Amino acid sequence: MKIRHRRTLVRSAALAGALSLALAACSSGSDDGGGGSAVSSADAASDIQAALDKGGEITVWAWEPTLTDVVTDFEKKYPKVKVDLANVGTGQDQYTALQNALAAGDGIPDVAQIEYFAQSQFAIGKSLADLKQMGAGDLDGTFSPGPWNAVDQGGIVSGLPMDSGPMAMFYNADLFAKYDIDVPKTWDQYYEAAKKLHAADPKAYITSDNGDAGTSTSFIWQAGGHPYSVDGTDVKIDFSDEGSTKYATQWQKMIDEKLLSPVNGWTDEWFQGMSNGTIATLVTGAWMPANLESGAPDGKGKWRVAPMPQYSEGESVTAESGGSALSVMEASKNKELAYAFLKYATVDEGVQTRLDGGAFPATTKDLDSKEFLDKEFPYFGGQKINEVLSQAAKDVAPDWQYLPYQVYANSIYKDTVGKAYIDGSTSLADGLKAWQDASAKYGNEQGFSVNK
Repeated sequence: MKIRHRRTLVRSAALAGALSLALAACSSGSDDGGGGSAVSSADAASDIQAALDKGGEITVWAWEPTLTDVVTDFEKKYPKVKVDLANVGTGQDQYTALQNALAAGDGIPDVAQIEYFAQSQFAIGKSLADLKQMGAGDLDGTFSPGPWNAVDQGGIVSGLPMDSGPMAMFYNADLFAKYDIDVPKTWDQYYEAAKKLHAADPKAYITSDNGDAGTSTSFIWQAGGHPYSVDGTDVKIDFSDEGSTKYATQWQKMIDEKLLSPVNGWTDEWFQGMSNGTIATLVTGAWMPANLESGAPDGKGKWRVAPMPQYSEGESVTAESGGSALSVMEASKNKELAYAFLKYATVDEGVQTRLDGGAFPATTKDLDSKEFLDKEFPYFGGQKINEVLSQAAKDVAPDWQYLPYQVYANSIYKDTVGKAYIDGSTSLADGLKAWQDASAKYGNEQGFSVNK
């Protein structure tokens, strides 16, 4: 089973209308940032248990495959509850369907899976219920910092983290040994390793990178960048900050010297490259192991996991790549029942079900458990890779923000920054500036106040 977490970057005509509605909701509703003061834990728990005892039906829109077993187990534990799990599309496809349902005021699910980068886009228009009203405020500390910060913004908790994607370096140890390449600890060493590998075998590349919005922002995040600053509808975009410059400088060298594989990610050829030794590393989220095992089976025993390369030797800083939360829609008529399912899937018994299916947890309890840390992975030569990945979750740089219309911004990445990777018609620095300008223009058109 391939648990693919790449982000789909497709333009949607529904985005403009959805954002206009979102801003209208912001201006016409209360300005307390959510549903007011959180209720007491005892009252919330009592209401949720009453909803479970009464039973009912909820609809969940999600594409994550491990939720199928979670639904089965949940319905077995609570036989009066029926969960209608529907996959209406992955990522952008679902967001378009969700935005259309919100605009029509009809067909809105009770629960929706929403990636962290898209969370604020739906929260700003008050389309997502404030889960503090159901006791979620008490869950602070339950999840690793990166995922929790993504849902705990603007005075509300807009979802419960389902998984996480702290970044690490997956690498072909056999290939490194063959060409006497040390495992890079810094990005400068990574660049040197890229040159050495490609010189030894012109068909081999250190990695494949054809330009992806999520990957670029994650690398900027790790570099200490804060290109986005959001305070309600006041937005600042600045890709000339120090972290963005570090990223652009580092990867421009790789592009100029043709050290990146031209193979497109998430294709059969991409997986073949990881099997046959022509793609040596992936610096990506902790959800990658299941994809490697299923997509590149011939790599079994050859691959290992190491910490993400650093910009300065001795540092230990990571970022998140991918991951999503489950959110209760404000329009739901069964919020308590919907929240009960969220908590089951992300905090209680459903977490282990999802881990057994190959998901990577966002819960600190599981990230720190001896069973989780001691698990040996045959694909990675018996390495206890969760020791590396769990530490990566702890090392995620704080205070990262996405745009309240990041879904749209990501959709125009290929037309701006992506050109540096695709045909070299622009530099990364100029591409980032073009992305900044286009994102700011769109934001101002939608009613945000965007400075750059």
